[in-house]
Amino acid sequence: MKKNAGMALVIVLFLVFLGSVSTQAETITLTLTDQNSEFAWGSVHALQPWVKQIEKVTKGKVKIQIYPNQTLSQGKDNWNAVRDGFADMGNCFHGYWPGMTSLADVISLPSLPFERAEKGSEVLWKLYEKFPSIQKQFQDNHVLLLYTSNPHTLITTRKRVKTLEDVRGLKLRVAEGPPNDQVMALGGVPKLTSTDEDYVAMQRGIIDGTGASYEAIIRKRLYEVVKYYTEVPFPADYFSIAINKDKWNGLPQDVRDAINRVSGLEGSKFWGRAYFDTAKQGLFEKAGVEINFYSLPGVERARWQEVAGKPVWNKWVSWMRENGHLDAQDILNTAVDMLK
Repeated sequence: MKKNAGMALVIVLFLVFLGSVSTQAETITLTLTDQNSEFAWGSVHALQPWVKQIEKVTKGKVKIQIYPNQTLSQGKDNWNAVRDGFADMGNCFHGYWPGMTSLADVISLPSLPFERAEKGSEVLWKLYEKFPSIQKQFQDNHVLLLYTSNPHTLITTRKRVKTLEDVRGLKLRVAEGPPNDQVMALGGVPKLTSTDEDYVAMQRGIIDGTGASYEAIIRKRLYEVVKYYTEVPFPADYFSIAINKDKWNGLPQDVRDAINRVSGLEGSKFWGRAYFDTAKQGLFEKAGVEINFYSLPGVERARWQEVAGKPVWNKWVSWMRENGHLDAQDILNTAVDMLK
């Protein structure tokens, strides 16, 4: 009897072991390259929760291994790292690659009628779904979702901006293209320095301010050198979460269906909201001091749009048409209508 009982126990343990091995064999591990620290606001509030969502909806069949802080690829290389299979997935900031996804740049034009990243992300995804020409520019990878920042807040060190006239003469760090055109139209002095230099440049008075999302203000600790925060119709940034096309096509259909449930439109809205919209309240927590925000009233916003918004839109459409993108005006009109 003891011998039989012992044999039964061995068989049971063996079966449990086989089940464990089988479960492990079924688990699909995907690598994800990210440019930010695992402790950054967006990582904690968007990336990591979304990864948990993936693991939940796939019932543990998928595990995503995050490589933060550019440990797998440099941020500027993330898109190509995914395309070439060096990483399975990537958090991709499209500001690194001017012109690559030029039609999607519509969402980063100044003076668009939205204030929350969740709304911008929703509209960007809908534009991607609607226009094949936009999809074509992303075709090197499979796009799981697209998300935007909130329109950048104007942060300044020595002068609060309340009107269009207050911008005149201010030295502001901007990106090339439409942001540069907007600041020039407003009468400011654009400075095409690196975003990595914002802290020191403002601290030393090299620039008077810049436009930044609340997430970036937290991540770069810009609240230590900034006095004034004015919510103006500045441009926004946009990003994609992409996966290697061969890797995606090789996943079981039920896994792809599950991932799609927390990607696409709903995933885009989640990332915009969690990554950027929550950061405004987070800024109070990180700064540890009272922060006074000023938001331009509607009439003043309309002035900014007429002087430094619509003219920049028209210039963008002309440039796009010159480069063969004849649907640029339709894309812009659709974006504005959706955002309203």
